[in-house]
Amino acid sequence: MSDRPSKITRLSTELANQIAAGEVVERPASVVKELVENAIDAGARRIAVAVELGGKRLIRVEDDGEGMTAEEAALALERHATSKIRRLEDLAAISTLGFRGEALPSIASVSNLLLRTRPRGADRGVEIRVSAGVTTAPREVGASEGTTIEVIDLFCNVPARRKFLKSDGAETTQISRLMTQLALGYPEVGFTLASGSRRLLQCPSATELDERLFQLYKSRDHLVEVQKTAAGVSVRGFAAGLAGQGHGPVRGPQNLFVNGRAVKDRTIAHAITHAYSAATIKERSPEVHLFFELPPDRVDVNVHPAKAEVRFLEPSLVHEVLRRALGDALADSPAPEVALEAAPTRAPGPPAEAAPGPWTQ
Repeated sequence: MSDRPSKITRLSTELANQIAAGEVVERPASVVKELVENAIDAGARRIAVAVELGGKRLIRVEDDGEGMTAEEAALALERHATSKIRRLEDLAAISTLGFRGEALPSIASVSNLLLRTRPRGADRGVEIRVSAGVTTAPREVGASEGTTIEVIDLFCNVPARRKFLKSDGAETTQISRLMTQLALGYPEVGFTLASGSRRLLQCPSATELDERLFQLYKSRDHLVEVQKTAAGVSVRGFAAGLAGQGHGPVRGPQNLFVNGRAVKDRTIAHAITHAYSAATIKERSPEVHLFFELPPDRVDVNVHPAKAEVRFLEPSLVHEVLRRALGDALADSPAPEVALEAAPTRAPGPPAEAAPGPWTQ
């Protein structure tokens, strides 16, 4: 045996948590995203978010979801503890927004966190405080049904991260954009967002997508409805129509959802560009709000810690369904139908890579 001291050492739990937090918590908007998605998974129908100084001083998320018992609340603050999955096979068909069990402990390791929760039907609630990763014992408190989480002084113990944040106004803008996107994705949920004394967003629950679209963006007369289902892939929503001969679509936000999850995807982006380039020479960056539904085992969401990327089992099928859906919506007459077939379901595993592109007709 060598007497030389080992160069490899085991990191402390505190340091390991802060490193892991760097993958999940990039900025205040990341915290808001994780907490609001947890609230949606908990069945909330009302979600209220309040921030101060762009979320640097305070982020508060209140919901009326199912809440947690004292034991569940304490466990939720431990890494890799989750109610979303139980077995390895569950990763092949994820139907919830969260599933990693990393968000709360990651946030708590780089801030001062307060968790107050009361399960539905319970007389009392429970409160737990975490200061830079150090957890206090749960205590019984009065609380409304649901969960409230306060994140105070984000990155208080990681000054190197805090100094790279943008201005308060820029961080608030990022949070506002995120909340607008989440509100669009879940019309049945009421959302509010406040920054200090200013109310930035207020959307009562809506029964239809077009009602929520009006709440967020007001009148959008230039949008046309998009709807198509083929081979187990459904796409619906709205997209910028063509203003007339020689005119391109109106530029605007592009909100894309796959099984309720807001995503950025090259296959979908390519299909949008392809459809508009075939309809007009001025495809620009058209405004689209599109919702995809397909079986959970045909899309892999376990791609990146931010959960904003997905991998389709059949990217060419998704590409073609969307291309034809947009083509039908933009054209005076529907495009000719060609049969589309889904590939047989295969055993769980990483989906095969395939370059997006149109199918041969």
